[in-house]
Amino acid sequence: VVYGGTSGGVAAAVQAAQMGKSVVLIESGQHLGGLTSGGLGATDIGNKGAIGGLSREFYRRVGRHYGKEEAWTFEPHVAEKVMNELAREAGVKVVLGERLDLNGGVSKQQARVASIRMESGRLFAARVYIDASYEGDLMAKAGVSYHVGREANSVYDETFNGVQLGSKKHQFNANVDPYIRPGDPASGLLPGVHAGSPGEHGAGDRLVQAYNFRMCLTDDPANRLPFPKPAGYDPLRYELLRRYIEAGVFDALRSNLPMPNRKTDTNNNGAFSSDNIGMNYDYPDGDYAPRDKIFQDHVAYQQGMMWFLANDPRLPEHVRREVNRWGLCKDEFQQTGGWPHQLYIREARRMISAYVMTQHNCQGRETADDAIGLAAYGMDSHNTQRWVKDGHASNEGDVQVHGFRPYPVAYRSIVPKQAECDNLLAPVCLSASHIAYGSIRMEPVFMVLGQSAATAACQAIDRDIAVQEIDYADLKERLLADKQILAWQGPATAAAIDPKKLLGAVLDDTAAARTGEWVESAAIGRYIGGGYSHDGNSEKGGKSLQFKFIARRGGDHELRLAYTPHANRATNVPVTVEIGEKKSVLKINQRQAPPIDGLFVSLGKHALQANEAVLVIISNDGTDGFVVVDAVQLIDSNGGEADR
Repeated sequence: VVYGGTSGGVAAAVQAAQMGKSVVLIESGQHLGGLTSGGLGATDIGNKGAIGGLSREFYRRVGRHYGKEEAWTFEPHVAEKVMNELAREAGVKVVLGERLDLNGGVSKQQARVASIRMESGRLFAARVYIDASYEGDLMAKAGVSYHVGREANSVYDETFNGVQLGSKKHQFNANVDPYIRPGDPASGLLPGVHAGSPGEHGAGDRLVQAYNFRMCLTDDPANRLPFPKPAGYDPLRYELLRRYIEAGVFDALRSNLPMPNRKTDTNNNGAFSSDNIGMNYDYPDGDYAPRDKIFQDHVAYQQGMMWFLANDPRLPEHVRREVNRWGLCKDEFQQTGGWPHQLYIREARRMISAYVMTQHNCQGRETADDAIGLAAYGMDSHNTQRWVKDGHASNEGDVQVHGFRPYPVAYRSIVPKQAECDNLLAPVCLSASHIAYGSIRMEPVFMVLGQSAATAACQAIDRDIAVQEIDYADLKERLLADKQILAWQGPATAAAIDPKKLLGAVLDDTAAARTGEWVESAAIGRYIGGGYSHDGNSEKGGKSLQFKFIARRGGDHELRLAYTPHANRATNVPVTVEIGEKKSVLKINQRQAPPIDGLFVSLGKHALQANEAVLVIISNDGTDGFVVVDAVQLIDSNGGEADR
């Protein structure tokens, strides 16, 4: 049984059928393909070379529809047509419109799922089950451990998990008053803004990154439908957007990604757009009634936003004119008036198994030795909340860190702990930290993992063993035979440098103790690790990064600072070196290229005692441009390492 007709579910069911097993694919809605056929036509992948197997076959079939070898941008109805063809040709039995009974619908015998019951009362029994849903209901109701929300950075020794206060992406680029009566806190906050603290940087919480619909729009008058005005339309929900436009920023539709035949895949963009920030917290663990309510609220919010932008007379004419160029497509999502049937559930439950994929996997510091496919996208999280900072609206939660090579996803991350359930696989709600999931959660990868899950399921059936007892060598052999890609053979990202390959001890910027809000970036030049940090050229005197080394042995050591140069950098970056009671301050001109290998500038040589602590503090006090920090390096006189 495959539960969930997502792209990963279709790939799993097709693979199981091709391996000679009887398989049923159960989908709660009326369409196969999940988000791939639900509006996300601009495929997020990062590196197409990482995708093989049935996933690659899907994109080649889509390409054939358009007369190409393969296509990674496509119309929703074309994707659904190909999904249906794949299932039909493989002989998959497809059951639509059936939802798992969340009240005792999973029957277990010890650690095995014996059968599952739908709300209709219909029973399905199988040797092995694959939960390929976005929500992970089957996994959860089978008693498998899972997490919802963001772990603290400390849980897996990460830096991009938990509350993230430093991002400038999808952030307000102008001051916008958040109160109903501008300047009057007593009047209350506008919808979608909360009054409390966003939490401490890096702290864990139960917040979930925002959902939206990936709209398929067209500017073809013959195929264009006007934006509908939803029931209960409330213009106050968009007052913050109106004020933002009034302040001179209109970027809400800038992510109008072109698709074939004058259509788009329109995603969220900027500070206030189609992401319904903060309105999905109860979705992952909710039953169907609250989920349906959240779904409808997202429909009303996004349809209302489009109606507002197209029609509100208070908006500048050029905004309304631009929006009214577009409309929903008559020939897409015809059962729902051109509106997508699939909500973009970017993240819900995430399993906790014997192996948790983390930021360290993404950035190559840890490599799984039981690969079942590759992930290739940057670490990506949308905003989770909107709050009041210094009297203005501010978003929190966006993370976009790119610049690393494709990396393997572990088989152990798609199977539960054996004591919890031994005949279930979860290739979509897999075991990953919040920020690692933000990299893995791409539709092509879900298809790769779904196919691999089904391959393992078939081998477990053939050998009459638990899914955790699979012989990985046998699994790997079959995956390679099916043209899955398990190791990256291409070049590493040219800009990224592995800190492990540098001399001495290297502390990346992500290892520093932070004061103030720093921005993660990988936009310019060569850099160490996954990117570098900069101060946003703001709040001068309020930001610093502190690095701490402990010398392994006594002797002369050299300290170095890595940064990426540019004409917008500061010429006077203060760097303080503290060794015991000794303190020295240097000023670094970051407009000049670092003289050591084009990466580092020396912070001087220092005589250290064994086990002596060294502090390096970079601040933006009094600086005349952007302050950039990539890494700090400590090299001893013998070229050996220092303890971090």
